[in-house]
Amino acid sequence: MTAQPQWVQEAWEQTKNKVKRVHTRIGDQFPHASVNGTYKLEPAAWWTAGFWPGLLWLVYRDTRDEELRASAESCERQLDVLLTDAAKVDHDIGFMWTLTSGARYRILGDEDSKRRALLAANLLSARFNAQGNFIRAWNGQGLEGWAIIDCLMNLPLLYWASSVTGDPRYLHIATRHADTVLQHFYREDGSVSHIVAFDPVTGEKLEVKGGQGYAPDSAWSRGTAWAIYGMSLSYQYTGNPAYLNAAKRSAHFFMANLPEDHVPYWDFRSPEGDSAVRDSSAGACAACGLLLLADQVGELEARMYRESGEKILHSLYSRYGAWESETEEGLILHGTSHFPEQQNVDVSLIYGDYYFAEGIALLMGYEERFW
Repeated sequence: MTAQPQWVQEAWEQTKNKVKRVHTRIGDQFPHASVNGTYKLEPAAWWTAGFWPGLLWLVYRDTRDEELRASAESCERQLDVLLTDAAKVDHDIGFMWTLTSGARYRILGDEDSKRRALLAANLLSARFNAQGNFIRAWNGQGLEGWAIIDCLMNLPLLYWASSVTGDPRYLHIATRHADTVLQHFYREDGSVSHIVAFDPVTGEKLEVKGGQGYAPDSAWSRGTAWAIYGMSLSYQYTGNPAYLNAAKRSAHFFMANLPEDHVPYWDFRSPEGDSAVRDSSAGACAACGLLLLADQVGELEARMYRESGEKILHSLYSRYGAWESETEEGLILHGTSHFPEQQNVDVSLIYGDYYFAEGIALLMGYEERFW
């Protein structure tokens, strides 16, 4: 690996050290959000179940710490019960198995992990609505036609499944969903809607919902981050320039609306009074997307995207980090999960921690992503 700025090396060392310290308590469990400094643990069926083992795999790839590997593999095995019960999973299948089975297969070439990831891809494919060309988000009555922007980050599981099996049907489903996002989620300025409801029978678009954003027409920052990274990944797998252009539009909207410290507000169009609330997890995710985007464009554009991604990560490290804290298990502070419902506001979030670590690993020269 090439030499990196001192702060990047320090951030990576701090990340590895803290993950190891926190691992002594969490082990092979599933943290979600920090409550009074301690990560609340969730069941294996929770949508964020993949992020902690994914974080363990990021660190293991560098350190070869066998304790971290054993816990990550145990987390993966605990998800097995979900592979035979479609009612217990939703569109977040990609988040869950890409960072567990997919990561283990990429690092170790384990065939059992490949089998699990393909089973998960089958479950995700089964959620595709062929009339509306979208992957259904959540389960439950009345939600049959709902799709959400987050699902862009689940599509890499399908792209990967198509590449390893040679079966184009996974690819078809992923690209049709991505095309639907372009048509129905994207706005002219590069911001995106969180939820779009379709008629599940006819496929007709019915309405846009605010979801975790302030309003249906607002600009939830983590949704924009999903769009930057998700569309860049779709371009990586397909070469479709429409996806690259969409990622660039969202990136420019995101960058243009960042405050001075480069860490986004929870919603770029939230009313005065709420606008000061940040979401560090949105910043971390967007930074990873910007670094990928930098690899996909010409030199001048690449410099702009890479510098923006680095500024976000540097700010998260230097201003939002909890590296020496003995009372906070999270890596980065001031994440916001669901502001409208006041759920997990101004806390550490496991997916924010994961994307921060992924971004720093990329700056360190680990070019292969788990997505």
